[in-house]
Amino acid sequence: MSSMRIMISRAAASRVLSSVGKLPEEVERAVLLSRSTFGNIRTMASKAITIENINPNILKLEYAVRGPLVIRAAEIEKELEKGAKKPFKRVIKANIGDAHAMGQVPITFIRQVLACVSYPELIDKGDFPADVKQRARDILGACGGGSVGSYSASHGIELVRRHAADYIARRDGHPARWQDVCLSSGASTAIKNCLQLLCNDVGGKKSGVMIPIPQYPLYSASLAEYGLEQVGYYLDEKTNWGLSTEELERSLKEAQKHCNVRALVVINPGNPTGQVLTRENIEAVLRFAREHRLFVFADEVYQDNVYADGSQFFSFKKVLRELGPEFGELELASFMSVSKGYMGECGLRGGWVELVGMEPDVQANLYKCVSAMLCPTVLGQTAVDCVAKPPAKGEPSYDLWIKEKTAVLDSLKERAKMIVETFNQMQGFKCNIVQGAMYAFPSISLPPRAVDAARAARQAPDVFYAFRLLEETGICVVPGTGFGQYPGTYHFRTTILPQPALLKEMLDIFKAFHEKFTKEYS
Repeated sequence: MSSMRIMISRAAASRVLSSVGKLPEEVERAVLLSRSTFGNIRTMASKAITIENINPNILKLEYAVRGPLVIRAAEIEKELEKGAKKPFKRVIKANIGDAHAMGQVPITFIRQVLACVSYPELIDKGDFPADVKQRARDILGACGGGSVGSYSASHGIELVRRHAADYIARRDGHPARWQDVCLSSGASTAIKNCLQLLCNDVGGKKSGVMIPIPQYPLYSASLAEYGLEQVGYYLDEKTNWGLSTEELERSLKEAQKHCNVRALVVINPGNPTGQVLTRENIEAVLRFAREHRLFVFADEVYQDNVYADGSQFFSFKKVLRELGPEFGELELASFMSVSKGYMGECGLRGGWVELVGMEPDVQANLYKCVSAMLCPTVLGQTAVDCVAKPPAKGEPSYDLWIKEKTAVLDSLKERAKMIVETFNQMQGFKCNIVQGAMYAFPSISLPPRAVDAARAARQAPDVFYAFRLLEETGICVVPGTGFGQYPGTYHFRTTILPQPALLKEMLDIFKAFHEKFTKEYS
């Protein structure tokens, strides 16, 4: 029905109303309903973008760590502010890896340099260490007009890219070219930029990307957005979320029936699973990638976050270089961020990707694509510089920097231990050791009656559990459904980021809730 006909129908309905006076109540409701319906249809017909013609990939996109539970948590916060009576006084947001939001104190050196580049008068007037002032001068000298308010080169300030390459070389013991380092507004932007290179059907089939299950929802969301095929491979919970080449082969073989698998994502240390890959494991993954000509996405943003005794971070780049020249053609993108580690500077949006083995023409076109976004935030690039080139021993800022860094990582190590021990004391819970990163991903056995109640509510059982937890305690976690999990299992992800006192309070509340929930549905 055209909008013109709808308008006539509405006018006719109005004439009827005016001519007959008061209608019976049920008839009046029907007429008002028709007015509302006609009006909605007219509005839809006059819009260029409707839910019917929107990009279907956007409709498929989901991002669990900021999904319905988090929206409800925000609503509850507003209700509390207005004086609503709840069985708790505050919402504890254990759903996202936002360290500063959970009380982590910023690293002094980073913030001092940021202050000086933002307000250069502080360089001469402020009471800052000499190395802070010199760093600010160096960064400002690399900025157009000597101001962080100017655009930088699209792939980042050359000085900062050089410092990032130096960081990689120190870390791995192998050279890194600064021209292969591209700065970004957080690692997420760099990951999405590289994924876009794969947006091309080959031989009439979609391009597929292998991602771990459980996975960080950025990947599933981005693959949906770009129309790429998600190819999941399961991590083995029984071996502390181990990554086996047998499972990689199974997943690849199954996926090749309907898509061209062209890339492999590995998250190390793991999110949401908290495992740290051994060197032998990384070698096996690289051999698999070389055999099947796969582009490797090495998500290594938690490389500073390693806690368990016997665990050690090895970068994919380092292992690749040490496997020998026959691996020289393997393509690898390694991602780093200032949002995680000991820094936790999520809001500054700073990160980088190092490109290894990429064809020069492809890399040039990636940089061309990056240039369309102008440049990463220059304050974010400043934070990257402070991480890539921290104070050196003997410099004025070193002692405080190393003290703060050590304190943050030591505290995270204790919290990782605390959260695992607590969950493993709870009936029906099993939580693997958190070797690294910032999260625990425990499995939970739910009573059959709770599963039935979830189905009646048209929710996944772990979603049902998480909503009950939020509404009754104010604790916000993310159900395992949002990350992917082995069929028939239930999990949730919680961060280890609440400061020790708050984390203990959260775990005590969690334990009491779980006992009550289990008793209710047993």
